Amino acid sequence: MSLLPEPFTESGVAGLRALLATPRAALIGLDFDGTLSPIVDEPSHARPRAGVSDTLRRLADRFGTVAIVTGRPAHVVAELLGFVAVEPPANLRVVGHYGLETWTTSAGVVRLAGVDLSWLDDVRRALPEVLKAVHAPKGTAIEDKGASVAVHVRQTTDPDAAMQLIGPPLLALATANGARLEPGRLVLELRTSGVDKGSALDVLVRAADARAVCYVGDDLGDLAAFDAIDRLRAAGLAALAVCSGSVEAPEVPELAARADLVVDGPHAVADFLNALAGIKKTAAGSFPAR
Repeated sequence: MSLLPEPFTESGVAGLRALLATPRAALIGLDFDGTLSPIVDEPSHARPRAGVSDTLRRLADRFGTVAIVTGRPAHVVAELLGFVAVEPPANLRVVGHYGLETWTTSAGVVRLAGVDLSWLDDVRRALPEVLKAVHAPKGTAIEDKGASVAVHVRQTTDPDAAMQLIGPPLLALATANGARLEPGRLVLELRTSGVDKGSALDVLVRAADARAVCYVGDDLGDLAAFDAIDRLRAAGLAALAVCSGSVEAPEVPELAARADLVVDGPHAVADFLNALAGIKKTAAGSFPAR
């Protein structure tokens, strides 16, 4: 059994201890891309690491709530994780589009009421011309997610330069349509204002009446979840913020700097989750050291 790594902050150590001491009162929140699934050039080719679905089911057997919180459509991630084909435990759910919708076994996909998506049609029509006008480089790709639209530059010759080139016009397009521009790892996403992974985590914690929280993410969109971790701690909850990325040279240093623990990408996230799922207390309030 893999040993759990020790967080390098006091609040992270307290969060991990609380997770292990009262697992049925705990919530585990997880990003998908870059956390449960390796980052790939073509988003439609993304697949979870082998065995991750079984690990999530084991986590749900031990912890009160397990939630995947993703920018993808909820039903897409539920299918990729095998939850549609083989029903998972009732306390395992997928929150999609940064909190805009939630998939559960009992209700399928339920979208937040009162959210205005009328801006999407105008953005879909305008986006190709906006990219053409700034001479977006070959390899720039539009991904329509249904409730948001993303522009990927991972397959361009110079992705960093491409991000700099398309950023300002995409921000102008988002602002003109009352949308939000969300930067990520070599991607810019136009999406609905008013929802993010932080507000999604707040809702999950309230719904579960969780007393301890862990969140694992890898990208700029996960900073909002780390903000929620700070709010939860201020309200008296124990929490653990984990960054999935290179330990020596994190791909998103802003996230690593906010984390209580950095693990080396999806394979190390899987090891961490397997250890959480199978951990046995060695003594009151103790856990295996690194």
